[in-house]
Amino acid sequence: MSIPLGRRIREQLISSGFNVLNVTGLHRAASVFTRGRGAILMFHHVRPWGGEEFSPNRLLEITPQFFETVLETVQSCGFEIVSLDDAVARLGHSGRGGDKPFVALTFDDGYRDNRDYALPIMQSHKAPFTLFVTSGFADRTARLWWLELEEAIRALPRIRIELEGQTLDLPAVTSEEKQAAFQALYWRLRPGPEDRMLDVIGQLCEQAGVDVASLADRYCMDWDELRAYAADPLCTIGVHTLTHPMLAKHDDAFVRRELAESRDIIEQKLGLKTRHLAYPVGDPVSAGPREFAIAEELGFASAVTTRPGMVFSEHAAHRLALPRLSINGNWQDRRYLEVLLSGAPFALWNRGRKVNAA
Repeated sequence: MSIPLGRRIREQLISSGFNVLNVTGLHRAASVFTRGRGAILMFHHVRPWGGEEFSPNRLLEITPQFFETVLETVQSCGFEIVSLDDAVARLGHSGRGGDKPFVALTFDDGYRDNRDYALPIMQSHKAPFTLFVTSGFADRTARLWWLELEEAIRALPRIRIELEGQTLDLPAVTSEEKQAAFQALYWRLRPGPEDRMLDVIGQLCEQAGVDVASLADRYCMDWDELRAYAADPLCTIGVHTLTHPMLAKHDDAFVRRELAESRDIIEQKLGLKTRHLAYPVGDPVSAGPREFAIAEELGFASAVTTRPGMVFSEHAAHRLALPRLSINGNWQDRRYLEVLLSGAPFALWNRGRKVNAA
C-alpha cells in the first residue's frame, strides 16, 4: 500500500505547475484576474527544523526563517496584512480600483511554537493574526491522532495490526519503510469511520509505548498560556471545535455540540467573544454545505476551510465556506510562494470557479 494514485498524480501536477509558472512568469500577468481580493493564509507549526529523516507531517511546519520570508514576500507583492475581522468586512463591499489586495494570517490548533517563534516575527511586522483554538487540546482531552501515528511508527520496527478482518504487516526499520508505513495506514484509515481510525492508532500507540495524553501537553498551549497569548492586541481568537473531528462524518447534533460548546468554553476560559471558525481538516469530505449551514445558524461571522483558493468579492455570500492558501512545509521557497499569491494555480485547480462551496 502507498499514497493513492490520485494523490500522487495531484502532487506531480502541482510540482509541474509550479515549475512552469515560475519559469514562464505567466502567473504575474494572470494575477490581475486571479488574485481576487486577497488570501487567507493557513499555518500550523512555525519552529526550527530538526532534520529528522522520518517526518511524515512535515507539510504542517515551516521554519521561523521562512515565516519571516512569507511576511516580507506578502508585503513586497503588494498585499496588506489585515485581521480576519477586517478581511471579512472588506467582502461586504466591491472594492475600489486602488485598494490593495489583503492577506489574513491564520493558525490552527494552538501550538506553543506559534507563541515562541511566530509571534515575535508578527510583532516586528505589526501583523495581525487569528489563532483557531481546539479547546480539547488546551485542556488535554482531545487527541492529536496524526502525531500519535507518527510517534508510534517512529518507535516500532514493524507495524502489525488487525484491520477490517485482515492483518496488516509492514516493515518499519528504515526511514523509507516508516514513511511508506505511515502513508499506507494514513490513507487506509482517514477516509473511513473516525472511531475506527482512533482505535487503530490507539492500539499502535499502546504497542509502541507512546503516551498519547502527553502529546497535547508537549506541543499545545494550555489555557493560561492561551490567555497571555490572546492578550496581544494583534491576536484574534477563533474556534476550532472541541476534539478536532472530521465533522462531515458525524450527525447534526454532534456537529452543533462541537461548534457551540467549544465556542462557549473558549469564551469562558479566555474572557472574550469569538466570531470566527475553522473546520478541522477542512477539505470537502470533512466540511461541506451541512457544516456551513450549521455554522451560520450558530451565528459565526465567518468560517474557513482548507479548500485552496483566493478570496473574491463573491465570497461575501459564502462567508461560512472561505478558502485558504496553505503555506506547506514541503514548499518553503519564495518563488513558489509568489506563484501561490498570484492566484493562478487556484484558477486552474478550481477550473475557473471563484467560489467552491458545494
